[in-house]
Amino acid sequence: MVVGDSTAVGLGDPMADGTWRGVGPLVAAALGIAPDGYLNCSFTGARVRCVLRDQLPAARAHRADVALVVAGMNDTLRSDFDPHAVATDLHGVLAELVAVGTVPVAVRFHDHGRVFRLPAPLRRALRDRITELNTAVDTAVRAAGVPCVDLDALPGTYDLTSWSVDRLHPSELGHRLLARAFTERLRTAGFAVPSPVSLACSGGATTTAVDHLGWLLTRGVPWLWRRGRDLLPHAAGIMLRSAGRRARLSVSASDPPRRACDSAATDGAAPAVGAPG
Repeated sequence: MVVGDSTAVGLGDPMADGTWRGVGPLVAAALGIAPDGYLNCSFTGARVRCVLRDQLPAARAHRADVALVVAGMNDTLRSDFDPHAVATDLHGVLAELVAVGTVPVAVRFHDHGRVFRLPAPLRRALRDRITELNTAVDTAVRAAGVPCVDLDALPGTYDLTSWSVDRLHPSELGHRLLARAFTERLRTAGFAVPSPVSLACSGGATTTAVDHLGWLLTRGVPWLWRRGRDLLPHAAGIMLRSAGRRARLSVSASDPPRRACDSAATDGAAPAVGAPG
């Protein structure tokens, strides 16, 4: 079973019939789960609270042995990002799944600015957000006592071949890498993996240069504009703090060095008129 956002839906791994495959079916096949025993509750744009409020009821009712929980990145891209609320909501998702006998596997995220090649201020703003998100994930995972996959430590995470044309979602190879990481974590947790995930791409639709250009014009630029506006206030704060630090360092460097005797004389001098005593 899968809950979460567009990565959980399978975006980036298109099939010839126009549907998405992605990490969920790959993990299900590796675990030997029949298609009629697999459920994907995820939808595009989902934030962690969406998983708790909208996806969890069906997930609980399904009572799967395993649930992949892929959510949180959309939260970092919004102006109302609240890591404490994310930690609370994610813990609610994990704890509720555990309560019905499901083993959920959560995800810690990578520095996606390195993949998307954002402008420096936006990249730093997003990196700060992802650091806060990962702290929230750690808190929820620790409290629920469930396994977790760390994307930042996953080999291939920062290779462009692991990402689709939009650089927002994994490519077929990226989904396979993620599926393999999930199954390895589940094997460690005691689950049998009779058919390990292959990294050889097969069954997916191929994309062309025209597809790449079309996505950039119709989806990529509008997305960057929308999300950039949400991150801009935080990025502006980073720029202002950085400029302030540079100014202080510049003033400090321009001050003439004080001799030891000058310091001693000043330390022993009487306070000036009006100075605090």
